[in-house]
Amino acid sequence: MRRPTTFDVALVVPLRGPAGIFGPSAESCAQLAAEEINRSGGVLGRELRLIPVDGGAPPKVVADEVAALVGTGRAHGVTGWHISSVRQAVAPRVAGRVPYVYTALYEGGERAEGIFLTSETPDVQLFPAMRLLGEERAARRWYMIGNDYIWPRRTALAARGYASGAGLNVVGESYVPLGTHDFTGTLSAIEHSGADAVLMLLVGTDAVRFNRAFARSGLTGRCLRLSTLMDENMLLASGATATADLFSTAGFFASMITPENLDFHGRYARRFGAEAPPLGSLGESCYEGVLLLAALVEQAGAVDLRAIGANAESVSYEGPRGLLRLRQRHVNQRIYLAEARGVEFDVITQLP
Repeated sequence: MRRPTTFDVALVVPLRGPAGIFGPSAESCAQLAAEEINRSGGVLGRELRLIPVDGGAPPKVVADEVAALVGTGRAHGVTGWHISSVRQAVAPRVAGRVPYVYTALYEGGERAEGIFLTSETPDVQLFPAMRLLGEERAARRWYMIGNDYIWPRRTALAARGYASGAGLNVVGESYVPLGTHDFTGTLSAIEHSGADAVLMLLVGTDAVRFNRAFARSGLTGRCLRLSTLMDENMLLASGATATADLFSTAGFFASMITPENLDFHGRYARRFGAEAPPLGSLGESCYEGVLLLAALVEQAGAVDLRAIGANAESVSYEGPRGLLRLRQRHVNQRIYLAEARGVEFDVITQLP
């Protein structure tokens, strides 16, 4: 049998729906990573090629497409940012067959064979941010608003458990379908709950519309907002008048002043030009997803899940966040809290 000359990767990023707002940035960042890897010799001497899959389609549709690519040998790995309901549909179809690097922040607990995760979970991202805002901004009474699927619901459940042991109160919660336009009922519930903080677990344009409606409602002076999913594309779309007292917590912000990040910005701008989609945390995660997938295979010396798993704890890669390593199939990372200043993020502190 002839040895393959390419290493083909299904890149699953949203190109429609609420998360489609940052899909172009995610696709561009992944493409940049692939091109850089290929200039350095590829993956085991093979050219890395990306096969785009629209992760904004219904979960079963996405899973069917990815499974077909893997089953016919057209994809040797999977990576990308997509919501947890898509991951839950894809994971059983590819587990034990090819490496799958999932780059979205998520609710935690993924254990399927061959899945590796680059992004944040509530224990390291959300809980420290709630604690800090409780101490420094007297944010004691929290209202939670999220889309109605696994990530927001399980994250909210974890947040309630954390709050009960940290002297914080959860005074209400609401869940809305993906693609919601009208938040009138939720905003009324927030107002009557006496909340002084709102935890936003909304995706993409849903969060944008909520931010705008929140500002119009006059709640800005009464409640701060904290989001664990608010990238620079979403902030820009919300508009400067809708971002007062809005906080975000993540492992990366485009405004971070580090040599690695400044170099990343320069390479991205040179490759895609001034009209490129804005760099953000969610797009950057896809750059890392491609890097980690390549590093896993290179370290193993083969596209073999047993070899990849056996060598995973010794894998590291250098990206816009510096040198990162795996621990129990999750990237060990630093997490930051930032405050919106108009349509840019000001990183306040690294969270413990």
